[in-house]
Amino acid sequence: MISGTLLTCSFGLAPAALQVLPANRVMAGGPPAANIMDNIPIANIVPFGLCSSLANPTVASATAAALGVLTPMPCVPATVAPWTPGVPTVLIGGMPAVDTSCMLMCTWAGVITIAVPGQFTVMVP
Repeated sequence: MISGTLLTCSFGLAPAALQVLPANRVMAGGPPAANIMDNIPIANIVPFGLCSSLANPTVASATAAALGVLTPMPCVPATVAPWTPGVPTVLIGGMPAVDTSCMLMCTWAGVITIAVPGQFTVMVP
């Protein structure tokens, strides 16, 4: 995956673009390529609009204040573990690369997946 890859969260309202910093100095057709450690909230994983997970304390609090009516609140990703499973045969900055089979878990119970990879293979006849 590369910087600009479109991500979705199972509890997020809107998609968000992966932000990959050029620290590893590996480019893939222009943008920086991602490895499993590109999981830092806000720096790499930007908010997905509103969050609807009751595991998120702000959502739980707002829902309780609304007498049990689910009340989504602004998303603040809480990703502490790396992308899994990674591609161990392709290393970027000494760490496995991220591909379309990878997912990232949010502390608030969301599963972040790749919606649009941002990089495509073009077959020329």
